[in-house]
Amino acid sequence: MSADDSSTGDDASASLFGDATHARAGAYEVLARKYRPRRFEDLIGQEAMVRTLSNAFETGRIAHGFMLTGVRGVGKTTTARLLARALNFEPKGKKPKGESGPSIHLDPPGVHCEAIMASRHPDVLELDAASRTGVADMRDLLDSSRYGPVSARYKVYIIDEVHMLSTASFNALLKTLEEPPPHLKFIFATTEIRKVPVTVLSRCQRFDLKRLETPLLAQHLSGIAKQEKAKVSQEALALVARAAEGSVRDALSLLDQAIVQTPEGEVSGGAVRDMLGLGDRTRLYDVFEKAITSDPKGALAELKEQVSGGADPAVVLKDLMDIAADVAVAQATGDEWTMAGPSDWAGRTRALAQRLTPAQAARNWQLLLSGYGDLQLAPDPATALNMVVLRLAAASRLPSPEEAARMISEGARSPGKPDVPLEPAPGAARGISSFADIVRSLTEAREVALQVDTERFIRFASVSAGKLSYALAPGAPQGLAGRLKTFLDNETSLDWQITESETDAESLRERERREKAERITAAKEHPFIAATLNAIPGAVILDVTDDTPPLENPAPEGNVIDMRTRRPA
Repeated sequence: MSADDSSTGDDASASLFGDATHARAGAYEVLARKYRPRRFEDLIGQEAMVRTLSNAFETGRIAHGFMLTGVRGVGKTTTARLLARALNFEPKGKKPKGESGPSIHLDPPGVHCEAIMASRHPDVLELDAASRTGVADMRDLLDSSRYGPVSARYKVYIIDEVHMLSTASFNALLKTLEEPPPHLKFIFATTEIRKVPVTVLSRCQRFDLKRLETPLLAQHLSGIAKQEKAKVSQEALALVARAAEGSVRDALSLLDQAIVQTPEGEVSGGAVRDMLGLGDRTRLYDVFEKAITSDPKGALAELKEQVSGGADPAVVLKDLMDIAADVAVAQATGDEWTMAGPSDWAGRTRALAQRLTPAQAARNWQLLLSGYGDLQLAPDPATALNMVVLRLAAASRLPSPEEAARMISEGARSPGKPDVPLEPAPGAARGISSFADIVRSLTEAREVALQVDTERFIRFASVSAGKLSYALAPGAPQGLAGRLKTFLDNETSLDWQITESETDAESLRERERREKAERITAAKEHPFIAATLNAIPGAVILDVTDDTPPLENPAPEGNVIDMRTRRPA
């Protein structure tokens, strides 16, 4: 990204990464300047903005004020300079001055391109609002705006970090911004769009420059590494892209630093981790897996080695949060999910997504997020990190909130009550050969979450020793069959063959709902009950808590029919 642009008509080949020949002889040019985009086509990740500007320039509907906003390093200043070039574009040696119009197609560079990109064109003024916040500075600027451009088509004012102007400066700017002279254009850039008065925003055409997604940024860095003839592993590129958090400039600065870590060989993921104080991502997957499978001892041992090796506890926790978030997104998007980094990262993320329910994945994220706030306040970050992981391990044995609510409503025993002696599990002692055996084993093993999902969503076609044929009810969580197989394998020491097939069978919950509806229907058909319902407006039958056949006579003593009246609110 070079600000020292001396492009000529021979620069047509310098497309995606600009022209690297502009640095002074013998002086090193950092990657963030060397590979600054030199055409609108080079702005990666900003396709919506480029498309809008292209249409505006082609139809002649060019605004007099532009507002560019976004986080650091996404290309606000670069875009402003490209806009200034486009507004004043004149081809070299093709048409007399003034006969060509503004153009967004900047290849080959025009008459004014070199000076504008080098910030030394007399008609394009770049100002830093942070150092010129006063109203007197704004008045001087507006006084000079009355005069036409020296050599270009438009006089262009580029004001960076415009949100730092004082209130008086904004007020002084409003009238000229609303009705500028025909030769004047304004381009504003800011990272704090909410601090810009709405009166200014309403007079500008606004463009929100997006953060680059990690896979796209890693791909961009890979291309630059090849241009630089530097060997950088895919893991290292992924780590740099993640650390940059969507900022191209930050990513290029980190890549610049990473390349010098191993000048003669390949830049490895380990070198980048040492440079950034990161933990080993592969081993952090081990930490996460051990925590969610109730192995706090193993998780703490892995953490201790990571922190002892120089990893920053806050960065380690943030990486764990990234893993938790990736798991949740992978569950939601399925096969469409992709990630930047080695294939084993993606494989382990998908495996975790299969193992957890969506509710558990969301709870893991919330626990880590809460722990991140605690870590910022803790006197010893390493100890705080250990406690967060222990919290995650403790929560792995708890049911999800909705499962806990169902257990309470149905009178199930809380998993937090003291253990009581149990009979040997049927699966372990005699083998599992029926649906009832599976449910009983889940109950005795206190696999509450799996039991709830099994009763709700598994439609058993057939069950025999070591074999299970089933269908899934609508809404079944992803990976349920795999979780059930793992449980059965562990309970019976057999390798269960679980196959999905078509069946008319019902899940346990579906059967309970159907039988309840049938009892209520049968009760409604009894003359006594029907007369009662007619006599009490709004009365409904909630349930018939009796297992006797459908009523043919008035309900005998002991049968209970739960009838309630719905009253208007």
